[in-house]
Amino acid sequence: MIFTAEQVACVCEVLLQSGCMDRLADFLCTLPSSSSSCPGELESVLKAKAAVAFHQGFFTDLYTLLKGFPFSPRSHPLLQQLWLRAHYMEAEKQRGRPLGAVGKYRVRRKFPLPHTIWDGEETSYCFKEKSRSVLRQWYRHKPYPTPLEKRELAAATGLTNNQVSNWFKNRRQRDRRPYAGSFQRAGSGETSGILSNNDLSLPISPNLQYRCPPPLSHPPPPLRHMSGGLI
Repeated sequence: MIFTAEQVACVCEVLLQSGCMDRLADFLCTLPSSSSSCPGELESVLKAKAAVAFHQGFFTDLYTLLKGFPFSPRSHPLLQQLWLRAHYMEAEKQRGRPLGAVGKYRVRRKFPLPHTIWDGEETSYCFKEKSRSVLRQWYRHKPYPTPLEKRELAAATGLTNNQVSNWFKNRRQRDRRPYAGSFQRAGSGETSGILSNNDLSLPISPNLQYRCPPPLSHPPPPLRHMSGGLI
């Protein structure tokens, strides 16, 4: 069966989104070696090849693909994750143990994102400042977004649903910590200078668990479309 270049790009995108890496690899093997003349269609094929290379553990091929084509911004989040995760996995294999936060930071410094999959904007643990700004703005209005709102935020920021959920979870935990420290000091009668780090890590009293505020008179600002996604 002969596919047009547009159909090839569509199949690659569908299989990639569904996570069917084995089927995607089989499909790529059936394609002729000649490249599509359309940059958008070629990008879909190269992105699919990069995902398959990561899935199969061919990291050298992955790096060559990612550095050899100027991918559009819409592909950057996925390809950046492939680049970083591959380098993390290589470092963990070499050291024989999982990487901590410091280890991952050193890997990112040693292997910075190539300009082909990075627009030059500063990132914080792969979260762009624009993405973090959107999440912070939403958090001020609604610390507990619904599943639908999380999906919309993921589309707006270029992150995954899991990354959005973890960001809100971590932010709520950080906001709870001062309340936990105040409760322990009040209950023990000790001053803040006497408490140790272990004291601050004790479980929080159920009475002090963070609760969602009452409904706002004004809902969070709507997400706007921008650069092929929501913002």
